[in-house]
Amino acid sequence: MKFIPLASPDIRPEDIQEVVSVLESGMLVQGARVADLEKNCGEFIGNENMVAVSNGTATMHLALVALGIGPGDEVIVPAFSYIATANVVELVGATPIFVDIDLPTFNIDTSKIERAITPRTKAIIPVHEFGLACDIETVIKLARKHNLFVIEDAACALGASQNGQKTGTFGDFGSFSLHPRKAISSGEGGLLACANPALAKRIQILRNHGVEMKNGKMEFVEAGFNYRMTDFQAALVDSQLKRLSKTLRYKDELAQQYQTEINHPKIILPVVPEGMIHTWQTFHVLVDASINRDQLIQHLREKGIGTNYGAQCIPEQEYYQNKYHLDCKTNYPNALFAYEQGLALPLYEKLTKKDISYIAHEINKL
Repeated sequence: MKFIPLASPDIRPEDIQEVVSVLESGMLVQGARVADLEKNCGEFIGNENMVAVSNGTATMHLALVALGIGPGDEVIVPAFSYIATANVVELVGATPIFVDIDLPTFNIDTSKIERAITPRTKAIIPVHEFGLACDIETVIKLARKHNLFVIEDAACALGASQNGQKTGTFGDFGSFSLHPRKAISSGEGGLLACANPALAKRIQILRNHGVEMKNGKMEFVEAGFNYRMTDFQAALVDSQLKRLSKTLRYKDELAQQYQTEINHPKIILPVVPEGMIHTWQTFHVLVDASINRDQLIQHLREKGIGTNYGAQCIPEQEYYQNKYHLDCKTNYPNALFAYEQGLALPLYEKLTKKDISYIAHEINKL
């Protein structure tokens, strides 16, 4: 039986050749190819201050450090996301303040943000979950009203938009991941769009051990990190970037096929509000509470279909429960339901429409 994995990066011969050319040059660390990627990806989303780093978590960590956020500060994050969204807040010594999600979109419920703001709140990290732009325009309005920074977690959403403006360009920072489950990948890697050129310069210094060139000499002006991207990673991503628009159009076709062909009464399909562009990093559905989601995952794997849960209800995880003792059923019911009954289905550029039909058929048979 053919097995359809949940994700599989589309690395083509021309991408491999770009990597080989860098390896043969002997210039492997952060250099000209990283600069090329920053320029090209910046042009793709409409931001002139793009910084490439070692992974998507590092982008948000660097953003928080550059903004001076630390102990005593609070940062608002959605209760449903990948764990890194909250972990970076913990890593700088600040406190994550969780807000429940809007269940149809899996994005932060903007109607609940303002009540979470306190005198200690310094920033909001809204997530464009699974590649769907959140209502970032409303987030920005609230942030401006309360003088807060905004770091967009657009890890899954390179190419997504709200009302024609691409994600990652609304806030002070826009964070993108290049993990293998994303539309373009370097294995590990991240891109950070910066609204402020001065902050972009500081991020560039922080990612490279705190080094700044002065009078042709390296000066260590900060206690920085080793968050550099290699040139062969950048070459791999830059090659894939050339076809990203085409890839996203094809993924949208596959998503629309899922929407048409899945018609089980106990499967709730994802919603895309008007004005939003979805990049479909994952086709994430909700399973009725009468169905054991984990057993369903195992059943589909036995049918040759790789599935998994989509993201975490972060305050429900052991570390956050031990530290904050939050009642998720009361405070974050939507996030908890999405965590317990959410199902991520395969959706990537190497899938065929026949694959989608097979997956939909097996779900409809449940």
